[in-house]
Amino acid sequence: MLEVHKEQNIKRESVARTLLVAFFVSLVCSSLVASAAVVLKPRQVANALLDVRRNILEVAGLMEPGGDVNELFGSIEPRIVDLETGAYDDDIDPEEFDSVRAAKDPKQSVAIPPDLDLARIGRRAKHARIYLVREGDEVSRIILPVSGYGLWSTLYGFLALEPDGNTVADIVFYEHGETAGIGDFVTKDAWRADWPGKLVYDEEGRVRLEVRKGRAAADDPLSGYRVDGVSGATLTGNGVTNLIRYWLGDHGYGPFLRKVQREGP
Repeated sequence: MLEVHKEQNIKRESVARTLLVAFFVSLVCSSLVASAAVVLKPRQVANALLDVRRNILEVAGLMEPGGDVNELFGSIEPRIVDLETGAYDDDIDPEEFDSVRAAKDPKQSVAIPPDLDLARIGRRAKHARIYLVREGDEVSRIILPVSGYGLWSTLYGFLALEPDGNTVADIVFYEHGETAGIGDFVTKDAWRADWPGKLVYDEEGRVRLEVRKGRAAADDPLSGYRVDGVSGATLTGNGVTNLIRYWLGDHGYGPFLRKVQREGP
């Protein structure tokens, strides 16, 4: 009987030691992971900022192979716009403004009425950070962040307009989760090449810019507002149309762009 008790005690001690070792291994591993996250976070933030700047330079037409991104970005001026009035708000530091965080704060954001929420984003910040590309004292392009739901995901991009606030200069989508080989046409250079020169607003000020299903006919009187779609990716194309029409409409950058058209950027 004594030997049985000894064997049971040995087993309990073995289990306890195993659990204790597992606990300390888990503690050490979690500490290492937490420490790595803290150490790497500044680098991750810097890399994220670098990627944003690279995409802005791309749509601004300023990206150079092998060029220093931060140095090239010196000709780009971030500004904060009050989306309701369309006026610049110099009381908010563009470098500190976080549109994602602002959109989650009820005091800094607005709920988008369902009938206006073409982009299906729910809420947006009351302010937006836009970018002016400067050549000396003149603005050569206006760059607007845009986002909205496609078929499977939210698409994030930048739309570049000429200084008239109505003519497209370029567009780039830098993040999405659309179907590879179909919906990812939004990242292809051939598709982007169809955007420059297209118009946003008609003579009545309505947003007419859209992605068509298939190719726009050469004799189409609205061809100046229409970008060719891609077969099999109609819903992604519709998503691009919807996000463009929301962000360039009255609830988005519309007030700002009307002000640009009257007074310049």
